[in-house]
Amino acid sequence: MALIGFKSIPISLAQLSLAVVLKCGQSFRWSILTPPTSEAQQTGGAEESHLRVEYRLCLKDRVVCLRQSPDALFYRSVFPDPQPTPAKLVLREAETLEWLKDYFQLNIDLVSLYKQWAEKDKVFAGFQDRFIGIRILRQDPWENVVSFICSSNNNISRITKMVQNLCTHYSPSLLSLEHPFSPSETLSYHPFPAPSALAGSGVGSQLRTLGFGYRADYIQRTAKILVERHGNGKPLLPNESAEASEIWLRELRKSSTADAREELLKFVGVGRKVADCILLMSLDKREVVPVDTHVYQIATKHYGMKGSTNGKKVNMTPKLYEEVNAKFLSIWGDYAGWAHTVLFTADLKSFSTYGLPSPSPSSTPPATSGKKGKKLVDQPILGIPTPPMTPSPLKRKMDSDSDLHLESQTLASPISQLCQEAEEALSLVERVKKRRRNV
Repeated sequence: MALIGFKSIPISLAQLSLAVVLKCGQSFRWSILTPPTSEAQQTGGAEESHLRVEYRLCLKDRVVCLRQSPDALFYRSVFPDPQPTPAKLVLREAETLEWLKDYFQLNIDLVSLYKQWAEKDKVFAGFQDRFIGIRILRQDPWENVVSFICSSNNNISRITKMVQNLCTHYSPSLLSLEHPFSPSETLSYHPFPAPSALAGSGVGSQLRTLGFGYRADYIQRTAKILVERHGNGKPLLPNESAEASEIWLRELRKSSTADAREELLKFVGVGRKVADCILLMSLDKREVVPVDTHVYQIATKHYGMKGSTNGKKVNMTPKLYEEVNAKFLSIWGDYAGWAHTVLFTADLKSFSTYGLPSPSPSSTPPATSGKKGKKLVDQPILGIPTPPMTPSPLKRKMDSDSDLHLESQTLASPISQLCQEAEEALSLVERVKKRRRNV
């Protein structure tokens, strides 16, 4: 499949898998575009199947479009002005490349980190080959703050809808693009709104009408705090389009973890867990492990931490939070937050089939039809695993642990099953050794 207008970066899926990284609940603004079902089912090899997914993100001045093959990342940028000069176009393409390297932190060798974690941790070693390419994004801190205020008692699908509604209502459209697989369909792209756009007194009530609930006031009050304390003007710096308060947030990357966390906890709607998500995903604090009930359950089931007694729910006290964080830091080291995200993603039900062999055309069951011939189940795209589809409202109610860093009721099966298999293998090895000693 020829990709006209795209440039490429040679990179393997083991270093970066867009199908997971952009769907596991780190960022909520990527548009994930696929062909109609009938076209997607056409065979064409693993590489062509994967190229039939396009990912788009609207920045302040451009829309970045990505596709991926097993050994390359393809990218192009679209700008509001239709005919930039050749010199300007070269400069902009260089900017996009630098942004990609920074956003995906491509300077970090993920394969090497996986190897280190697997050597220290048999649980991680059990699923590392299946859940490849999961790395932490280096996001815009302001967008990250708002997104994770929205994450309180919420799930990935709903957070995505809320964040996209926020952009549509509080940020003018930058440009429109046709759908890559449906040329008759045009899509509008909106940048993320600046703090000053969300600091007004009427923002809270408007966000409530958009379904934000109690989070609406949190967002407005946090934006107001930022603007009042750190300014809403744009500094006179070359190529700088961010407001002063956004730049101040970005500068927290240079602060210690404790100092940066202290500043984040001053915002409305930001507790310890949300603050740690922000520290990890936008402020370069790679050792931070955000802890919630789900992560605590993983720690007790597979890492020897003391669990609840008599089936009683455990309150996540500051002391317990620190103990869980320290436990994972002692196992995984300076990149503990990165390793935790791999393990957390591997245990989500929405990724229960990720990395498993796709069925052959002969073994793929036909789509099931309901009344009046309506299709109930779509056949999967063949080849490399593609992004899990956003669940329906009913599915979201039934599948509570598709949430990211939220309260989860039960652990999904992958880690538990892999741990059991590892223990059985180790037991077999011990029995063989014992027989040899007795001979």
